[in-house]
Amino acid sequence: MIVDDHALMREGLTKILEMEDNFEVVFKAADGYEALDYIEQNPVDIVLLDINMPNMNGIETLKKMKQLDFETKIIMLTVYDTREYLIETLNLGANGYMLKDAETDSLVKAIEAVYNGGSYIHPNLAGELFKEINRQRVSRNIKSGVDSLTRREYEVLLLIAEGMSNKDISDHLVISEKTVKNHVSSILRKLDLQDRTQAAIFAIKQKLTNS
Repeated sequence: MIVDDHALMREGLTKILEMEDNFEVVFKAADGYEALDYIEQNPVDIVLLDINMPNMNGIETLKKMKQLDFETKIIMLTVYDTREYLIETLNLGANGYMLKDAETDSLVKAIEAVYNGGSYIHPNLAGELFKEINRQRVSRNIKSGVDSLTRREYEVLLLIAEGMSNKDISDHLVISEKTVKNHVSSILRKLDLQDRTQAAIFAIKQKLTNS
């Protein structure tokens, strides 16, 4: 099924896809409402879904299809080449993301890959997806590092962020300077930091507090 508010796009895609031996366009919808009305009564293997449409846009349509737990696989076919739309639609359960300026061969490959249980991201956006995955990995690593700190190490980190020296921390926590040094070394190791300046910057950037 093709879901797009532009009639020329619907008809053009239909002609292109039906030139392939194993494709059949079973329905063409101008918005999400038409798509949902059809798919509730008729099985569809693949939906090519535009994002920017009147009445019910592609994001809302995708959400509804996933909420209704259709087995249909969905490929977003859009002009938007931004990471925000890519990540949002993938998080909502889209199986693929294609740009409308893609070559016919790429679209065919995307449909075949998704139909066979895989996924497909337009090559121009693969880098954006990698950046997001890396950002999430770093975020998880940071959280894991902070969670690995003992309560005392966490207290020491916050005091470092306040600009206290080892002597100041020793006096404040009523522990020896040697113990403070041991805590600082452990903090740097667990958070993969080089020195107390980096530790202070880390605490400030992560908005760590005593609460």
